[in-house]
Amino acid sequence: MKEKKVLFIGLVWPEPTSSAAGFRMMQLIETFLASSYQITFASAAAKSPYSAFLQSLGIHEQAIVLNSSSFDDFIKQLQPDIVVFDRFMVEEQYGWRVAQQCPNALRVLDTEDLHFLRQARQTSVKNKDDFSFQALFTDTAKRELAAILRSDLSLIISESEMKILIEEFRISPDILYYLPFLEKEITPSEVVQWKAFKERKNLLFIGNFIHEPNWHTVQYLKTQIWPQLRNMLPKAELHIYGAYATQKVLQLNNPKERFLIKGRAESARVTMENYRVLVAPIQFGAGVKGKFIDAMQTGTPSVTTTIGAEAMKGYLDWNGFIEDDPKTFCVKTVELYENKKIWYTAQENGIRIINERYEKRKYQADFMTNLSLLKVQIDKHRQQNFISQILLHHTMQSTKYMSLWIEEKNK
Repeated sequence: MKEKKVLFIGLVWPEPTSSAAGFRMMQLIETFLASSYQITFASAAAKSPYSAFLQSLGIHEQAIVLNSSSFDDFIKQLQPDIVVFDRFMVEEQYGWRVAQQCPNALRVLDTEDLHFLRQARQTSVKNKDDFSFQALFTDTAKRELAAILRSDLSLIISESEMKILIEEFRISPDILYYLPFLEKEITPSEVVQWKAFKERKNLLFIGNFIHEPNWHTVQYLKTQIWPQLRNMLPKAELHIYGAYATQKVLQLNNPKERFLIKGRAESARVTMENYRVLVAPIQFGAGVKGKFIDAMQTGTPSVTTTIGAEAMKGYLDWNGFIEDDPKTFCVKTVELYENKKIWYTAQENGIRIINERYEKRKYQADFMTNLSLLKVQIDKHRQQNFISQILLHHTMQSTKYMSLWIEEKNK
């Protein structure tokens, strides 16, 4: 029997301890491993000390070059059955090369989150405007939607984003696939190992500082939330964790105000289980926030905003509170921090959200079956999504010819 091959093309080498995107990528890789795929991971980025050691999982690592036909030779030789693009920028760069060299390979785009949605919300917050759907119609949206339309299937992590793509942009559901974070079930034996309410203290925020919504949230905590909260909780400290903290982040450290910048957490979950409450008054963003998955997996209740909790809980109760008004946000945080009964109820809510909405066995087998069926019916699927072939036609390929021009220029 022929060995099944999948090629992942990463924007960066996955860093599961640095970001939710890296964590998500590792979950996808593990899903393919569990289905006995031979995996190759390729990226043009430089590795960091925090990049996952993929070779230890039996994965072949391949360095590739941007704007170079050396990629064509590499993929022609590999002949993968499936190619997974990590974000739309990677599909732009390599999608046409994959289609040219391996026309029968299934092209799958992992969107991570909708970049154009996050950027539009960021612009609205920056300009102090009320967000409207008109703000979504940007050049980034054109690029990202074109990548979705060119791909055979796009993985969407958020039900809200599925709705926007189908209802606002009329994208066919046939080329979209809802695949949330893939989590292990929280069992009663794990729950009894968690630190109790009285064993925990202080509040925390955690988030990769390269990601603009996290940096903005820390500024918001510093200026709007913590000045109120520290007076309401005179013995509590707020600890800020995150990878890639720059000088502008570090200079916010203020022991007198009990606002402490802690930098990178070696393990988000090991760090989080010592804290009583996660505070994340996120003002803009998209996708689904990995920090809340970590919080629920460690029995740590949280207080966040509507944007922070977006698409995460379905019809279930949040593992804490969702508040947009700064004053109410602080009041609810104090309630959660001081009231043991409310805290344990919130913890229970988190267990239910993980087990009902993110437990990996609910999704992995169906996802892999869906890919297998798609692979068998690829010609029919592409005819039904003929716009994909239109967008791959040479008249629409400015990125392709720009890449070829750069390659010639570099010679």
